[in-house]
Amino acid sequence: MTGLAIAGFSAAYADTAQPPSVPTCDKKYGTLAVKEPEDNWWTALNLDSPAALIKVYVSQSHCFTLVDRGKGLAAAQAERALASSGEERVGSNVGKGQMKAADFVLIPDMANRNRNAGGTNIGGVLGGLVGHGLGAIVGGISLKSKTADVVLTLTDVRSTEQVSLQQGHAKKTDLGFGGGGFGGWAGGFAAAGASTYANTEIGQVVAQAYLDAYSKMVGDVKASNTTANADNTQQSVAVTKPAKMYTNADLKSPVVRDLDPGMMLYPTGEKMGVWWKVTDELGNAGWTVSTNLQLAK
Repeated sequence: MTGLAIAGFSAAYADTAQPPSVPTCDKKYGTLAVKEPEDNWWTALNLDSPAALIKVYVSQSHCFTLVDRGKGLAAAQAERALASSGEERVGSNVGKGQMKAADFVLIPDMANRNRNAGGTNIGGVLGGLVGHGLGAIVGGISLKSKTADVVLTLTDVRSTEQVSLQQGHAKKTDLGFGGGGFGGWAGGFAAAGASTYANTEIGQVVAQAYLDAYSKMVGDVKASNTTANADNTQQSVAVTKPAKMYTNADLKSPVVRDLDPGMMLYPTGEKMGVWWKVTDELGNAGWTVSTNLQLAK
């Protein structure tokens, strides 16, 4: 699936010569897991999970490496369980320490989730059919005017910093239905389990709004030039048995201080063989032998 483009992306792009497409990057900014929002508002619209839709955009953009934390993870865990029970052949090479960590988590959701705008939104139209309070859950979608306001939140897993929070907007008049602007979407969306976003007008509007938000989010990431793995501090470690911190990576160098079991230290990333340079909570810096340390829990 290549060249994913959308006709008439939004009013802001109405006069451009070429329809916009999924934004692309010339490098990866880290690994990314897409998480479903807590309220499954999409079922009231007979749509697939927005996570499936966003994965299409992420894959097309080449800005992140996708890691599966959904059905794929469940299947992988089942395979690992078989390996750990001894059911798989020798040399299968499935075990602990192989799973790639997610640097970012991306959550697609609705804007104005806590606003009930009466009959103009999906809650007002379907509230009597699908349960009380739906308008508060999906207040960002209007069936009457065929508009959608969505939100994408990109969070750094290690620091929990919100790297980007973007709102996307789209309306039916942006789409150019008569020209079949979404004709090329069906195949790609179907492969990702998001075909309903191509098959209905409101689905197309929602897909458009999410692309608007994703384009803005990629712009944020490019501007900040963030690299989550490198930008965050080294994970802390704990002292496992009595040890010492030295001024240099040498047992004969002066001692900075004694290290007691349970003490927290922070590796600087500098290493010489088994020696690690660390700092303590008081700001003292020095070298210690890594065999006396373990990752803090």
